[in-house]
Amino acid sequence: MLLDTASLYFRAYFGVPDSVRAPDGTPVNAVRGLLDFIDRLVKDHRPDRLVACMDADWRPQWRVDLIPSYKAHRVAEERATGPDEEEVPDTLSPQVPVIEEVLDALGIARVGVAGYEADDVIGTFTARADGPVDIVTGDRDLYQLVDDGRGVRVLYPLKGVGTLQMTDEAWLRGKYGVDGGGYADLALLRGDPSDGLPGVPGIGEKTAAKLLAEFGDLAGIMAAVDDPKARLTPSQRKRLDEARPYVAVAPTVVRVAGDVPLPDVDTALPKAPRDPARLDALAARWGLGGSLHRLLLTLGG
Repeated sequence: MLLDTASLYFRAYFGVPDSVRAPDGTPVNAVRGLLDFIDRLVKDHRPDRLVACMDADWRPQWRVDLIPSYKAHRVAEERATGPDEEEVPDTLSPQVPVIEEVLDALGIARVGVAGYEADDVIGTFTARADGPVDIVTGDRDLYQLVDDGRGVRVLYPLKGVGTLQMTDEAWLRGKYGVDGGGYADLALLRGDPSDGLPGVPGIGEKTAAKLLAEFGDLAGIMAAVDDPKARLTPSQRKRLDEARPYVAVAPTVVRVAGDVPLPDVDTALPKAPRDPARLDALAARWGLGGSLHRLLLTLGG
């Protein structure tokens, strides 16, 4: 089980009231909400391995170099060195280091790699997996990894993590008309305002799905632009032709990396905390109470 950790703690932050606080009054709603999420996921799905995948760089420069608008609207502060600062609610930012400390003390593998997003870490773990993989994320970008043949599915939270959309190839075909491999092509043609991806003007989701059904993949669509006999409307042909510079670079930006240099980590689900003393101190300092206690019982069971 691979967790898109930021996606989940954002959901926890907005789903748990900020009246959930540490003894000193500091909000810990994201911390406790994430622990509750992990508890429920482990109870319901019983993974034998679990990795909390992190954004070491939420907006990698190599993606921005190709498409400068990539996530540009989310930048709170540009930095001359290192990743730009992402716009995050004031009371969430201080909770992220606490989340990291608690995961480390529990012994839950936590992996972020410089220059890469959590999506890329997830993509690489998925590519290397020798068995089924459940990806837990509220980010539809990761639908591109769905692969029935390899047992890779996305568990997309609809309400907390108690109600999950089990995203497999049949669901994708029913919803979008594509399988996992085709979803990235659909996304880059359609565009995604939340990620600052412009897409091809005039090519919406339904048109993109029809073109992919007709021509197979992005390469097939672009080959059709050069084929006067191909069944494209004059408007589609013109717009796709004009979008060639974008189409040439967008696949590298949209597709998750599968070759991230992952550290050597123990991904086994812990039965007991790695650092009990540290965990006790964190529990007392941040008032983690029942959320942590329930998770420890679940892990021990």
